[in-house]
Amino acid sequence: MKKIRTEDAVGHVLCHDITRIIKDVVKDTPFRKGHIVTQEDIPVLLSLGKTHLYVWENDDTKYHENEAAEILCQICKNDYMTASPVREGKIELSADCDGLFTVDVERLNAINSLDEIMIATRHNHFPVHKGDKLLGTRVIPLVIDKSRMEEAKKIGGDTPITRLYPYLPMKCGIVTTGSEVYYGRIQDTFTPVIQKKMAEYGICISGHITVDDTMEKITNAIFQLKAQGADMIVCTGGMSVDPDDMTPGAIKATGAKIITYGAPVLPGAMFLLAYMSDGTPVMGLPGCVMYSKATVFDLVMSRIAAGIPVSRKDIVALGCGGFCLGCDTCHYPACSFGKGV
Repeated sequence: MKKIRTEDAVGHVLCHDITRIIKDVVKDTPFRKGHIVTQEDIPVLLSLGKTHLYVWENDDTKYHENEAAEILCQICKNDYMTASPVREGKIELSADCDGLFTVDVERLNAINSLDEIMIATRHNHFPVHKGDKLLGTRVIPLVIDKSRMEEAKKIGGDTPITRLYPYLPMKCGIVTTGSEVYYGRIQDTFTPVIQKKMAEYGICISGHITVDDTMEKITNAIFQLKAQGADMIVCTGGMSVDPDDMTPGAIKATGAKIITYGAPVLPGAMFLLAYMSDGTPVMGLPGCVMYSKATVFDLVMSRIAAGIPVSRKDIVALGCGGFCLGCDTCHYPACSFGKGV
């Protein structure tokens, strides 16, 4: 750094904070370390008694922290994201819509392994609402070697390392199974739960069919809802190992490809996911979805609502973090549930 006259400081980078104190009126820091001095700043600095300043010497081999933050922002920023103004070398990205936020964790870790660079994001596969913050970027020092930023850009490649998938306009068909509901012996309390959860993703209910515990009737109900234009179908009830539980077999009888029957998640171990030949997802929901605030259904549903195919590998990966603590006050998704990957 070097000492220069304040009048000559335009375009230079401050090496130190400058504090303003007016007794009983104000105590603040109008100029912080890293600030690039402008012509408009000169009268203010002089009024604070700063006739000389310590500034960084210009160096074509280095970026100022604000310039570096812009580079990191471009490595991350994708569609449906808004960047904050750069402040003290930091930029944050926020969501422009409701959707599912994803991170290329491998590239993120590679960039964060570089000295003097950091990108902090939400968890991968995190459901967000419009306006939610997604991530923040900055470099650690006030200035950083351009070669270091070139390394980061090389790792970033041609596509941003994060993505926001907007929820798709979808229609859901519901098959309620169980003789006890079909014959009116008990009230259907499962369907209202599904309707509420679907509304959170902007998904409308296109049809609802109630059948008894007959495999053929369950299968036919799935086909009927599909013919009515359902983009996804959920089957409630009949998912355990009781003799009357026919839902898994009925879903298989549609010809849908079973991705998994069972998931390493509690609550939700008896979850079933299948895809019909045209990609329509069919889910068999265990009873826990009816009474637990967050289950495997929530972990999978955000991906399906965003149009992201779910593989068996994805289901297996939910095991790490897939144990819900059943807190008295549920904070999902702002908790550890499902955040292992």
